[in-house]
Amino acid sequence: MSQHRANPEAEFHPIIAGRWSPRAFDSRAVEAEKLTSCLEAARWSSSCFGDEPWRLIVADRSNNEDGWNRLLATLVEKNQRWAKQAPVLILACASDNFSRNGNPNRWSQYDTGQAMMSLTLQATAEGLVAHPMGGFDPAAAKAAFDIPADVTPLSVTALGYAGDADTLDEAFKPMELARRSRKPLHEIALASWNHGWQA
Repeated sequence: MSQHRANPEAEFHPIIAGRWSPRAFDSRAVEAEKLTSCLEAARWSSSCFGDEPWRLIVADRSNNEDGWNRLLATLVEKNQRWAKQAPVLILACASDNFSRNGNPNRWSQYDTGQAMMSLTLQATAEGLVAHPMGGFDPAAAKAAFDIPADVTPLSVTALGYAGDADTLDEAFKPMELARRSRKPLHEIALASWNHGWQA
């Protein structure tokens, strides 16, 4: 498990620091209470006008193997190779329009991302790990789960307990064991577009 950070520039909350996206999963089931807590954290995320545009298709292999297999099948082959060990897969979708008036909601995908981060941080607090993926076929996901035309599938998140990196294909081990790093803070926190923010 690669929890080592190469370039932290400040202290931040341990729950956020402990969040990471491994590929090695233990195949044991996630307890219903923990999964429910993760989904509840997503439910209470903020959204524009309180519209709550996210819809989460939850595929728990322990009680819905058919749904889990259908969602796994939408992943690109490279993701299937490791995600097949994750006991829970969650498809995050965003409603394209406001429920209150039917007008386009240009913040729906942003809000859905916030909800998934809330879910991910709750998972970390519960001793779980989550790995979001963009590598999936949205059209196949729509067909597999009868998703309406005005809803956009955004990501699939593998959720469960961290596993042993030695169980991974050799292609994935270096990524799993590498030290974690991020762009320098001055590249992402800006006073204006070409000038970094300073405390």
